[in-house]
Amino acid sequence: MCWPLRKEAAMQVLTKRYPKNCLLTVMDRYSAVVRNMEQVVMIPSLLRDVQLSGHGGSVQDGAPDLYTYFTMLKSICVEVDHGLLPREEWQAKVAGNEASEAENDAAETEEAEEDRISEELDLEAQFHLHFSSLHHILTHLTRKAQEVTRKYQEMTGQVM
Repeated sequence: MCWPLRKEAAMQVLTKRYPKNCLLTVMDRYSAVVRNMEQVVMIPSLLRDVQLSGHGGSVQDGAPDLYTYFTMLKSICVEVDHGLLPREEWQAKVAGNEASEAENDAAETEEAEEDRISEELDLEAQFHLHFSSLHHILTHLTRKAQEVTRKYQEMTGQVM
């Protein structure tokens, strides 16, 4: 989805307005925040081995570094803006290579099971579940992009 944008206060803001909790608003806000993050972070390699502080300033063990967040947020933004990759391409991307024949068979079996379960569930309930989950995840990812941007600005002395 590519909506007309205008620059405002060093952050891209939407020109078209939707209700605050509209999925399009959440998607557009996420895309704008990630584009801002990409503009601010001029040297992404500085984010390697830097942890994002949790609540109370503590660092979580095993948490990804800011560079991992940066690349993940950019990758997700491409899909938000341009649509989903075909399932096979997505699986290959996640696996880092083509899935083996056994994995393909397992995926087909899993997909058939998901289809069977889907038919049994109420479509409206499924829609609400996935819609609210997507809304929640995009809101969470938007905050992560803002945190990466803020931390990079602190590290480079660009704090506003």
